[in-house]
Amino acid sequence: MEEGHNNRTSLVKGAKDIAKEAKRHAAKNLNKAVDRASDEYASHHSYNRFQDEEDDNYNTYHQEDGHYAANDEDGASSDATEGHDDEDEIYEGEYQGVPAYSDGKPRDGQVALGQPVSDSVKSRKELENERLADEEELAQQYELIMQECGHGRFQWQLFFVLGLALMSDGVEVFVVGFVLPSAETDMCVPNSGAGWLGSIVYLGMMVGAFFWGGLSDRLGRRQCLLISMSVNGFFSFLSSFVQGYSMFLCCRMLSGFGIGGAVPIVFSYFAEVLAREKRGEHLSWLCMFWMIGGIYASAMAWAIIPHYGWSFSMGSAYQFHSWRVFVVVCALPCVSAVVSLTFMPESPRFYLETGKHDEAWMVLKHIHDTNMRARGEPERVFTVNQ
Repeated sequence: MEEGHNNRTSLVKGAKDIAKEAKRHAAKNLNKAVDRASDEYASHHSYNRFQDEEDDNYNTYHQEDGHYAANDEDGASSDATEGHDDEDEIYEGEYQGVPAYSDGKPRDGQVALGQPVSDSVKSRKELENERLADEEELAQQYELIMQECGHGRFQWQLFFVLGLALMSDGVEVFVVGFVLPSAETDMCVPNSGAGWLGSIVYLGMMVGAFFWGGLSDRLGRRQCLLISMSVNGFFSFLSSFVQGYSMFLCCRMLSGFGIGGAVPIVFSYFAEVLAREKRGEHLSWLCMFWMIGGIYASAMAWAIIPHYGWSFSMGSAYQFHSWRVFVVVCALPCVSAVVSLTFMPESPRFYLETGKHDEAWMVLKHIHDTNMRARGEPERVFTVNQ
């Protein structure tokens, strides 16, 4: 009897042990599922920190008399504090949302700690902010360099060269108004087509401003200015020899195409070699050359066009009257500007923006040395080395 009672007691105790072990394994699996969900949440939500647990060990529960109570004496705990298989190992810091070290290789959707963030991960707004910050830093450094170079002989030389270019553009604009009456007579222009001669130059200038403005950011200020001024001078000179009205209109339009590029580039080029405190004043003075071009065109028209003896003809097919001589004379400032511009360097600001730092340093040193020699300080050294 007593032996049977002992057997039943052992059986009940064994059943309780089995139930306790099953509970412990169920709690372990539940904790693993919670940990995986927490880890997934942290990796997809910028590693938001979870609330710290007060205890280091998780309590397992067992059922006694139909109720659940904490069983601290069993020593059962979760995988965070209890040893377990290597394949089930979970990094302890993941409970606080800290990613585990993985040999510098980030997981999907994560960025490795201590590693530079690539441009593909950065947002467009961050890249734009970085670009604006770099441009602002470049502008500040460039202003300091121009202040060290000073304002002197080089700026005045460039002032007169670019002024001559702007003057030639003004001359070509005013030419049409002076030659219109004579050209209508020689070319037998009908009244319906006379208005085109006055507007065709401005049409070419409008197209040229769009074309040359973007090209100057790729090829350089000086290079585009030389090309546009050459286009202006060549077709202006050619227009004095053509006999047909349609060809004359075409040449004047292409001349305006060159003018449209030269006018904005002149101001950009000159502004990039001026310090901030000098920029507004000298750019205003540069506009003066446009009016000088109008005065030059008016003076040449008064001196040349009324002299009808300054003409010759080759039969009835070719007529070269005094107004054509006036067109040739008005092209001379453009030729002079192109020749003078070949002796001037490219804008150093353009070199810096395109990454040509050595060329930019050479131009800035040339500006500095030219100004210092004019001041009588040739021994002063250009201190910029980067």
